[in-house]
Amino acid sequence: MSVLFTFPGQGAQRPGMLHALPDHPETARTLDEAGRALGRAPDAPFHVLALDGEAALRSTVAVQLCLLVAGVAMARVLAAHGAGPRMVAGLSIGAWPAAVTAGVLDFADAVRLVRLRATLMEDAYPRGYGMSAIAGLTARQLAPLLAAVHTPATPVYLANLNGERQLVAAGSDAALAALAGLALQHGALRAERLAVPVPSHCALLADQAGRLAAAMEMVPLRRPQLTYVSSSAARALFDGARIGADLAANMAHPVLWADTVRHAWERGARLALEMPSGSVLTRLAEPVFGAGLALACEGRRIDDLVAAVRGEDAVGA
Repeated sequence: MSVLFTFPGQGAQRPGMLHALPDHPETARTLDEAGRALGRAPDAPFHVLALDGEAALRSTVAVQLCLLVAGVAMARVLAAHGAGPRMVAGLSIGAWPAAVTAGVLDFADAVRLVRLRATLMEDAYPRGYGMSAIAGLTARQLAPLLAAVHTPATPVYLANLNGERQLVAAGSDAALAALAGLALQHGALRAERLAVPVPSHCALLADQAGRLAAAMEMVPLRRPQLTYVSSSAARALFDGARIGADLAANMAHPVLWADTVRHAWERGARLALEMPSGSVLTRLAEPVFGAGLALACEGRRIDDLVAAVRGEDAVGA
């Protein structure tokens, strides 16, 4: 049995999330490394803590960098206490801190690439697009509704399969509004916009994914030191180059989160621990980890989290 660290995606951000990280040397190290990667010179680092203000978080670039930094920092803090994972998986941007934690790429390279990733997405769709959660319908039930709305002028796609009846669509504002109305008419329990102002995980970002893949070719990639589970493929990947390609392409591919969590369970994970911020992934993991344990770091003491991780490792030893 083993421990799975999960890393959330865009929409999980909240103001002050970096300031809420544990007061720990590993947090300070992560913030400093991120600042130097973003700064113009080694002696002039960027002030990373400026990214988590309410106004700053209106930017996709700030949001994705905050989620990267928060995930890596918390994973490092736990590892410093002997409470590291044996598996990692991340939803959307969460795949990047997962890959850093697995040792696939250096944190500084991840910072620079995530900044490029978010900039490409934001520049391509500065307004008029986004994502909506649709609860209560299956993917098969939603498919004809997507087809009824989708046109070249009003594109919309199935983007996330977070649970059997927990779906996310991506597309234009007009398409998402029309889809929400249809979904509610056809039995959806909820249809609401997410705090994601870009149409992630669909063909609308194919060109941007290609440009990110070209940048990824310049970065050293290593074989993971622990099991990396791709949320695009819903399976474990063991080759650094393959994981790099997965990271670059995931903005244009649907997220298969429900299948990803199930795959981790089938590989022996019995504790799913969600890195900051929020607890969305914990709620999504609970149906699968019913015989195990799903926890979120947020709101819990470090010593309690360490005890949970060590306890699970002891069971599996």
